[in-house]
Amino acid sequence: MSRLSAVSLAVLVLTIAVASAHDEEPTQEVCDAAVAEARAQAATLPADDVSRYFAERDIQQALVEAGNGEFDDCVEKAERAVLEVRDRPHSLKPGERLNILRADEMPTR
Repeated sequence: MSRLSAVSLAVLVLTIAVASAHDEEPTQEVCDAAVAEARAQAATLPADDVSRYFAERDIQQALVEAGNGEFDDCVEKAERAVLEVRDRPHSLKPGERLNILRADEMPTR
């Protein structure tokens, strides 16, 4: 029974440790640092690079989340921007271009 008690105690301690680690919410400072890192990474790509475009959209969304006080979502969006720059999942074939519409434009069919 002593062994069972030791295992139960170990499980309880680990559960408390994991729960307390998840309770720590990111702060404004953590969000600001993540956004600054994402901006620095995005700036390494050419201005017309499609991955930079998507990374900048993620950075913009991170700032919106920060403005709403959602610092965990801010950090998540900033991390997504860094992944966009690092992995570059979006690309265009030679001669292709990204058609970005203004808010008042409708797509042609």
